[in-house]
Amino acid sequence: MHTPTESPDATGAGAHDLRHHGDAEVRGRGRDLTDLAVNVRAGTPPAWLKERIAASLGALAAYPDGRPALAAVAARHGLPPERVLLTAGAAEAFVLIARALPARRPVVVHPQFTEPEAALRAAGHEVGRVLLRAEDGFRLDPAAVPADADLVVVGNPTNPTSVLHPAAVLEQLARPGRTLVVDEAFMDAVPGEREALCGRTDVPGLVVLRSLTKTWGLAGLRIGYVTAAPETVRRLARAQPLWPVSAPALTAAEACVEPRALAEAADAAERIAVDRRHLVAGLREFTEIRVVEPAEGPFVLIRLERAAEIRQRLRTLGFAARRGDTFPGLGTDWLRLAVRDRTTTNSFLQVLDQALQALTTVGR
Repeated sequence: MHTPTESPDATGAGAHDLRHHGDAEVRGRGRDLTDLAVNVRAGTPPAWLKERIAASLGALAAYPDGRPALAAVAARHGLPPERVLLTAGAAEAFVLIARALPARRPVVVHPQFTEPEAALRAAGHEVGRVLLRAEDGFRLDPAAVPADADLVVVGNPTNPTSVLHPAAVLEQLARPGRTLVVDEAFMDAVPGEREALCGRTDVPGLVVLRSLTKTWGLAGLRIGYVTAAPETVRRLARAQPLWPVSAPALTAAEACVEPRALAEAADAAERIAVDRRHLVAGLREFTEIRVVEPAEGPFVLIRLERAAEIRQRLRTLGFAARRGDTFPGLGTDWLRLAVRDRTTTNSFLQVLDQALQALTTVGR
């Protein structure tokens, strides 16, 4: 394996639009497209969760009381409440980390979700990048992270590569005096949540972020949480405004960690794994496409020539895909595809074939 290296653009955002996210692909006219650009599970939130949230609206006149939800989330991971902080989605947690935790040399491991770096830059930090290589399957070599980095951010499973890093590898990044931030927003889509660090208390400086918006379709409600050492949680909490999480979001958090919800999420993770295998098998049939494997998240990353043109052709044929060139470490020849059910995938593969054939014909 070649060792990943720090980006030569380690102190500048460069050409990458760090604030571009998949929802931009399906706004306005894009609302009529079949959405493969956003990684929220299709068909969510379920009816029972909508009912629970709707029932909470009768108490909107009262200020939110986060204690029951906090206790429920903490119990779900076997943690005391003082090691958990509820947030308005994982995105708020990245902002809190950037503003509240000391960092002289923060480093973000890319390609990954760009909001952590955007939040750090907005807070005035110069951010170093460690770029993982496609030739290595975007696998992490802990030795590539500078020894003097005192805040390191890495996703697991990583958006957009769908790589699941072994917990033992991530643990090698931990050391006294360093904050290790692991974004586990998609971990509940991994069967058995293998390689999870959420709930661990023996890794020094560990901060784990979780989101409830992906599996449960709550992106519009904004609910997530952080697990960390009590002092770190207190630092982050002091940077939050009063009542940062709404009452409906608190209701959702409590509901989504109940035993029946956890069982439903586990079943969904197994179905996603089956549907992902079907998608990957179909993509392998195209000689023009390279799939990053093994994929372990609810999305896959593919590489193909003239991907930007293919993406536009897919839009005209009814499908939205996520462009890859806004992720540091990727370029214009990458696309990210959300995993959907077999019927949707079959339709997409047919349309993808049409798009590729049309481009070949034009290129003659």
